[in-house]
Amino acid sequence: MLIFGMLFLTILLPAGLYSQPMVRKVVIDAGHGGKDPGAVGKNSKEKDIALAIALKTGHYIRQNLPDVEVIYTRKTDVFVELHKRAEIANKSKADLFISIHCNANKSPNPSGTETYVMGLHRSQANLEVAKLENAAILKEENYDDMYDGFDPNRDEDYITLNLFQNAYLESSLLLASLVQDQFRERAKLKDRGVWQAGFWVLYKTAMPGILIETGFISNLNDEKYLMSDNGQNYIASAIYRAFKEYKLMVESPENHAQMAIPVNKGSLKSDIRFRVQFASSSKEKTAGKFKDVENVMIYEHQGMFKYTSGDETSYLEAVRLQNELRRNKKYRDAFIIAFKDGVRIDVNEARKLSGQ
Repeated sequence: MLIFGMLFLTILLPAGLYSQPMVRKVVIDAGHGGKDPGAVGKNSKEKDIALAIALKTGHYIRQNLPDVEVIYTRKTDVFVELHKRAEIANKSKADLFISIHCNANKSPNPSGTETYVMGLHRSQANLEVAKLENAAILKEENYDDMYDGFDPNRDEDYITLNLFQNAYLESSLLLASLVQDQFRERAKLKDRGVWQAGFWVLYKTAMPGILIETGFISNLNDEKYLMSDNGQNYIASAIYRAFKEYKLMVESPENHAQMAIPVNKGSLKSDIRFRVQFASSSKEKTAGKFKDVENVMIYEHQGMFKYTSGDETSYLEAVRLQNELRRNKKYRDAFIIAFKDGVRIDVNEARKLSGQ
């Protein structure tokens, strides 16, 4: 996850939220389709799973949020070029873009969910995910002209994409973190985090957007879950609930005020803190044992010594820190915890109390 090198006196409400104070249109994009199967598992194809989850997600939104217009990039098994998917979103003047996919790996071992926003990849693994999804371009006629010579298999071409400054990065990060929260807490799916990478379809959409990898079609357990009606319902429900929470946060005036968060730590007065727990042990270790982690703090909980990094008033800052830690293989299971007046409390309760 990209960590910005400069901190201003406040982190303002994301620009996209100022220009789009109401969430009234959402584009749901089922990845791949038609002659492009996407990733292929032992018993399924990505295009079919993505479409099923996309339609279910749209159904939940329409059923429960009648003031929201749902627009699909495809509703059947047809091939839709990547540039046309972005055009659909831009021409409809949508407020959000949600692209649904399945992940894949050469190894059958990786499993779990990831959500991406547009940005600079920080690992070869993230770049490979972007390459996999961007490869749909190669199935289009005259793709050289349509994509200005961009080759999804050429590493250096991603530098051009990353020169694009996403004005909706903060909004996209917020939605992405809410999706992963729902996957982890409600659907009980493995949370692999929020990441950034160069996806063409996100690059070209003029609104907050995310790309969701709902699981690994190359993992037999994930594939079985993704193919099942029950699994698809849980995933679609999780995406819907994240969308609903995002919409409420954006449209609530009191939350608008809360989201201008001071980061000058010398003047912070909030009694709510978010930290990232990355290790625990039965015997106490000194903070110096973790030389590769900054701002280590130790607390006791349920008879164990637990180790955290960060001490943030902003939940989004904690999300960024969590993903920074997860890049280190030793801390892939790092997760966010919360404290009120020094006492650990439920993260969702902390977010409510802090208006986040």
